[in-house]
Amino acid sequence: MAVTPEYREWVMEQLRLAGNVTGRSMFGGYALYLDGSIFALIDDDVLYFKVDDTNRGEYEAAGMEPFRPFGDDQPMQYYEVPADVLEDPDRLRLWAEGSAAVSRRKAKKKR
Repeated sequence: MAVTPEYREWVMEQLRLAGNVTGRSMFGGYALYLDGSIFALIDDDVLYFKVDDTNRGEYEAAGMEPFRPFGDDQPMQYYEVPADVLEDPDRLRLWAEGSAAVSRRKAKKKR
């Protein structure tokens, strides 16, 4: 459940094109926010982005799995970001924006 400072800093650097990305420690992991909306998690030095029906297919097509902090039967609506996306700041920005949009839609539904 640890997040190394080096990995966290590298991810933040990779996300530099996405805009105002901030983060904070949360439950042993690290939560990332884009313009105030939580859109990503880091756990065990793996980056996960928030998904819904609008973007989940991209992750599944890349063979990515959901975040499962409590075991196989309880996945969260966050999927691992593919390595090729994580290493390309331009693509990563697009995927981050899509995940932030998911977060904003979910927040609107709760109101």
